[in-house]
Amino acid sequence: MAKILLVEDNEMNRDMLSRRLRRKGYEVVVATDGAEGVELSQAEIPDLILMDMGLPVMDGWEATRVIKADGKTEHIPIIALTAHAIAGDREKCLAAGCDDYDTKPVEFPRLLAKIQTFLS
Repeated sequence: MAKILLVEDNEMNRDMLSRRLRRKGYEVVVATDGAEGVELSQAEIPDLILMDMGLPVMDGWEATRVIKADGKTEHIPIIALTAHAIAGDREKCLAAGCDDYDTKPVEFPRLLAKIQTFLS
């Protein structure tokens, strides 16, 4: 069973995504801010990270940079999740080290396809 770290500060998004992912057979570890996401990435070594970019304490861009700079976690694919869908945001997420990008509100089948691509 693949382990996914979900870094999301919005409780409704966090609950919905974690329930749907668990129903698909994934183990889900949850962080509510970027600093906790970095800590859990190092402690849990997930197979994939879903990273909200607009997080408290440490934003998703900085958390991604820290995770990708650590030799222990640099290999973990990170999919950015953001409500920001303006020109340049995808590039900004990829420049921070994210491996892919998806917009909110999450279209679950599309996100699931991206997850499966990284985990296959």
